[in-house]
Amino acid sequence: MVRYLTFSISICFISWLVGMMIHYALRKTDYFNKNLQNLTFIESQNLNRIIGLGVFKWIVKNTFFKFFNQKLKLKTKIDKPYLCSIRNEMTISEIDHLIGFVFVSFFALAKAFDANYLFGLVIMIVNMPMNLYPSLLQQENKRRIDRLIKRL
Repeated sequence: MVRYLTFSISICFISWLVGMMIHYALRKTDYFNKNLQNLTFIESQNLNRIIGLGVFKWIVKNTFFKFFNQKLKLKTKIDKPYLCSIRNEMTISEIDHLIGFVFVSFFALAKAFDANYLFGLVIMIVNMPMNLYPSLLQQENKRRIDRLIKRL
């Protein structure tokens, strides 16, 4: 079991790099600019609360995870161009994590097809908080920033 967990955590960290590289190539395409900028998987605040996104947000804000992406910190002086740049950084982070989630999901599916269901399950259990939840959190934060931008 420790071996499964170690592999899962390692592949999730690697997936962040894979997500950044693939996303860098996608950024230059029209598809990205038209379709991936405004993804929304969960619009409901109630559903976000049910799946524990608020708890995840607290963990990110109050643990060492807050040091990972320093570009996503709000300053005290807030104007429209600054909010747009923060929103752009959130989109980049969101897409990186989504690509990472899909990348790791292939490993989990490969283990499931290999009849190693427990290994695949452990991979997905680790993949969700390391890739899916950060992406969902970025989507929620982008919606909040969009409301701020409309007010300005």
